[in-house]
Amino acid sequence: MLRLTIDGYKVEVPEGTTILEAAAKIGVKIPTLCYLKDIGHDIGACRICVVEVEGESEFKTACNTPVAPGMVVRTNTPAVREARRVTLEMILANHPMECPTCVRNGSCELQNLAATFNIREVRFPRTRPQYPIDDSAAAIIRDPNKCILCRRCVTVCQQVQTVSAIEFKKVDGEPGVLPILQVPLAETNCVQCGQCILVCPVGAIYERDETDKVWAALADPEKHVVVQTAPATHVTIGEVFGLPPGTDITGKMVAALRRLGFDAVFDTNFTADLTIMEEGSELLERINKGGVLPQFTSCSPGWVKFVEHFYPELLPHVSSCKSPQQMLGPLAKTFYAQKRGIDPKDVFVVSVMPCTAKKFEAARPEMNASGYRDVDVVLTSRELARMIREAGLDFANLPDEDYDEPMGIGTGAGQIFGATGGVMEAALRTAYELATGKTLEKIDFEEVRGMKGVKAATVPMNGVNVKVLVAHGLGNARALMEKVKAGELKDYHFIEIMACPGGCIGGGGQPIPTNTEIRRQRIAGIYDVDQAMKIRKSHENPAVQVLYKEFLGEPLGHKSHELLHTHYTSRSKYTGQPVS
Repeated sequence: MLRLTIDGYKVEVPEGTTILEAAAKIGVKIPTLCYLKDIGHDIGACRICVVEVEGESEFKTACNTPVAPGMVVRTNTPAVREARRVTLEMILANHPMECPTCVRNGSCELQNLAATFNIREVRFPRTRPQYPIDDSAAAIIRDPNKCILCRRCVTVCQQVQTVSAIEFKKVDGEPGVLPILQVPLAETNCVQCGQCILVCPVGAIYERDETDKVWAALADPEKHVVVQTAPATHVTIGEVFGLPPGTDITGKMVAALRRLGFDAVFDTNFTADLTIMEEGSELLERINKGGVLPQFTSCSPGWVKFVEHFYPELLPHVSSCKSPQQMLGPLAKTFYAQKRGIDPKDVFVVSVMPCTAKKFEAARPEMNASGYRDVDVVLTSRELARMIREAGLDFANLPDEDYDEPMGIGTGAGQIFGATGGVMEAALRTAYELATGKTLEKIDFEEVRGMKGVKAATVPMNGVNVKVLVAHGLGNARALMEKVKAGELKDYHFIEIMACPGGCIGGGGQPIPTNTEIRRQRIAGIYDVDQAMKIRKSHENPAVQVLYKEFLGEPLGHKSHELLHTHYTSRSKYTGQPVS
């Protein structure tokens, strides 16, 4: 342990502790702007965290300066406060003063710091040039004018997700964060996961807002507008309205959607259960008939695009099942439309998702199994929250209401799709019972739960030890893919990949902030909901059983393949272009 003095107070900390961390132990919160512990980003670029260290001629950045024995630190001298104010004003001078109309108004770290420092005027002129907004991508918009050059987005893209669609570099002497090869974002290998949005402290990167399209559809008397809500949204949207992370707000969300004017409110948990029936059947067929193994899950669109770019040779491993979102779309325009006697062209399907990549997925040209686009608009959790606020709904005090039939019944297995390991656990609950004809003695597969980057489990089924792996975050996915390529995982049968750290509860469209602790609380909420549900296995969902009996026939049957399965595209490693 090392002893030092901070602002006159003695503190003892382990070797390797930074000044920032040591100060926190005695209740001193040194301000930061670029620092982000969760992704290991401590480059000291913003210099908001500067402190005085006795014996040093220059200020030190607290976020990345390790403590030393006998160090004397001062965090609140006039010189330190003035240095921070000047730095902050210089950042503000080059930042558009558009707070009331900015998507991050109220959740902007720069805005909060300006309030903390009591900044009422900026003494410096703008020195950076004006840049065009890049709105080329399906899901993510970049506004370089608001970028404060903190480089968090670069770190999460390059080091956590290992995509490297963006980089920090100088062009004509001006530093900036740019798409690789200096092309529009849509022309890069960006997988649209949106993790850059979650870490951006300002509004320099944000989701494409499509709420206007939804308002227009709701106002169109010719449209029958249905909405589906993803499992992860059940425990996250409440955060925007002051509820703790992990709070089950399912019933209030349904009530809010009805009050917004949707004609039917469906649960994506229903098609999560359907995914298990199709994907589990596909896995058993591959095992029994010598198909390509291990089978990879396909419900995370950021992961699917990642494997298309970086491992196209492994695409035969990816399940042909559409994601639950993309299964519900064509069912709404066929099965549901037929039941209600509605022309499919008049059915407008809206998804509420935790994921920005779902916007890209919905726009894929192959997603039109009903003869129409499967899903018309995808809203992130944040966009739905904006609509609820715009409508003046007191979300926290709304009554709890139930989903509509026939696609409003879900199980605990569908609910846990929102957490890393959830798809695998749901699949194991069903695959075991279908393969063995026996009832599981213990339904919870805890080996595949939690925030560990890669998890493994072995489950005996009819004399076969089914070996499975789970990974979340594309950096962990890459490590597994390299092992698959090297032939090191030949004895594994099934691999679940979620593009986002923590799974869908940490998706790029979720409420801000999203950090490791909040992810843990959301995951706990997911499993609490699962535990409370009457039905916890996908194959026991009565609505899914009726769907097969009345419409689909059987898993992997002709109609299922037509509506619920898809194909993939080999893409360039560095650009967004397909490779023939």
